[in-house]
Amino acid sequence: MVSADQATDGYAAVFFVDGGHVARQMRASEFGAFLDGYVGLSDLAETDVKAVLVELSGDLLVQSLVFFRIWFDEEGRADSNWNVPIEELAKRGAKGPDMGGGPIRLVCRSQCPEPRYAEELWDPDMTPGNNHFQAIRKAVDTNSLKFRKIEPAPAQEEDIPVLNAAPATPQPQEDAANAADRARLAQLIREQRLRIKTLQSVHRDSLSEIQREHRVELQTLRSEMSSMEQKYERQRLSNEQLKKRLSERNEQYLTMQEQIASGGEEKKRDDANTDAELVLLREQLDRKQRELELRDERIVALEQENHDLQHQEPAENSIMDQLKKQAVFLVAYHPGVGHITLPYDDIDTYFTNPVAYAAERCGMNEPAYREWLEHYENPVCQHEGKDGKACGEPIMRVSQPGEFRSGIDDRCEQHQS
Repeated sequence: MVSADQATDGYAAVFFVDGGHVARQMRASEFGAFLDGYVGLSDLAETDVKAVLVELSGDLLVQSLVFFRIWFDEEGRADSNWNVPIEELAKRGAKGPDMGGGPIRLVCRSQCPEPRYAEELWDPDMTPGNNHFQAIRKAVDTNSLKFRKIEPAPAQEEDIPVLNAAPATPQPQEDAANAADRARLAQLIREQRLRIKTLQSVHRDSLSEIQREHRVELQTLRSEMSSMEQKYERQRLSNEQLKKRLSERNEQYLTMQEQIASGGEEKKRDDANTDAELVLLREQLDRKQRELELRDERIVALEQENHDLQHQEPAENSIMDQLKKQAVFLVAYHPGVGHITLPYDDIDTYFTNPVAYAAERCGMNEPAYREWLEHYENPVCQHEGKDGKACGEPIMRVSQPGEFRSGIDDRCEQHQS
């Protein structure tokens, strides 16, 4: 989607951004070779790169910026399915900051003329010390790509005689000053609006990352807990089998004792053999008894380990630790409830079933809340005709779940009766 390194009356380049600085620069034609798959970048293998299309005027002043993302595969080649028309978007960008040549044309995720491409873009950081616009301007001023600066030709005045020309009325300096002030104020307002949009985007991304890390931690803990429970269950079954075998051995031993006591003279002749069997049985019984004691000790240790795992404190400086200390708050949003700041003790319950949690906060059961939620998101008549199709007539939305009446509020006037 980048055809040449010279834009209209100027130049075009692509900067790769890492953190708050420009990590790599290339002319647009070189970037086009990467898109065509002719070359790859091994150091960018399996990396989601933040990049910027920079269009410059002939005198090397920034005219437009497009902040886009692109994925490089395991061989360091650009994603063959990537197809974002960054040059076309650059022509339609809204006004952005003044980077030396007047307000630039800016395209980013929060300010995209084509919403379908917004997810392929990213928002620049405008915080002091980490300002991407300043980093880009510094890289342009350095001009490591060796663009040839074209100085604008001085304007020439033609000496054209004017007949019967009336003396020009001088423009009042106050009007010029007011116009300049209004232009500066409009530019400042645009920059502040862009700053607010980008900060909101950064906040959403940070919250999503925290929630993702929390889900990963919870899943890991659940997996460990499940593994411990399975291990404990196997040990318990093995212990029961051992107890059963030991009980059978005890019964055999008692039976043999009874036979010895009632054997009379016949048994006396076999005393030597009987004593030998008794010794053997006692040794087997003692050995099994020791095995049973060891199993009992292992079961106690596993139960303690299971208890410790369930009640262990989260690792220091982890997401769960920050949530418990309330240094970080986890906020969820659900229609009918609004924003919910989740208590630490409710986090596991919430992620197990967020909809059920929201329903409880509304004082409803989950099926009733889901029925209202379906109406809230698509307020149309749900009456089904003989053909099994819903009426679909738009109706008034009931914004509060507690006020919703199934079969009435989700029907149009014709079908309410």
